[in-house]
Amino acid sequence: MLAAHRRDLLVDRLRRDGRLVAKELAAELGVSEDSVRRDLRDLAAAGLCQRVYGGALPVSPAVADHATRAGIGPQDKARVARAAVGLVRPGSTLLLDGGTTALAVARALPRASAALVVTHSPAVATALAEHPDADVHLLGGRLFKHSVVTCGAVAAEAAARVTADLFLLGVTGVHPTAGLTTGDVEEAAMKRLLAGRAAETWVLASHEKLGTASAHTVLGLDDVAGVVTDAGADHAVVAALRERGVRVLAAD
Repeated sequence: MLAAHRRDLLVDRLRRDGRLVAKELAAELGVSEDSVRRDLRDLAAAGLCQRVYGGALPVSPAVADHATRAGIGPQDKARVARAAVGLVRPGSTLLLDGGTTALAVARALPRASAALVVTHSPAVATALAEHPDADVHLLGGRLFKHSVVTCGAVAAEAAARVTADLFLLGVTGVHPTAGLTTGDVEEAAMKRLLAGRAAETWVLASHEKLGTASAHTVLGLDDVAGVVTDAGADHAVVAALRERGVRVLAAD
């Protein structure tokens, strides 16, 4: 089988099975594992998969820039947001991540919700500017333009002084084995730091992020309280998460 045909087969298999295991594919196709790994490197370079240890997973569509992501499933993100705001208690301190789903959460917070909201997203802070009862604190630092959030040493120093009741975390990939991932190493570090400043962390995950992975690990599934998603109970990843004991809060 020609390499080009083999790569087409791998793309089809990834779409069908949701994962590729290099050792199994090498045995099935009668080629070396090195050949399969080279194919996976080529596919990853073309943005067609995310390489992980031992194989590959579907690449997340949420690694696009902020403007592009704003057009992906806005109604689905709004459903996730409406479910997530039910976790916010009056008078509590909420750490709200950046990204388009977190922005939907800011817009969905009830007008009578009296909470301290801490965020490293200028867009989230701006969305809350007209909220009558929310006290908004914006963490400063270098602006990471891809996701429109602050990162770097200054933002990390400010975040280290925060103590919150709840962190609503945005990621680009949620996978039962790969865990919670995102596309930038500094952003992943900032998310981990924020999660460490909250008593409880819940993941915001519209359905297109389920079963996918990005390059950098944020946290393991055991490190969060649960996942808020618009995917139904019959979704394969939702079922797999629940089998692992992960709490899943389904949007209406």
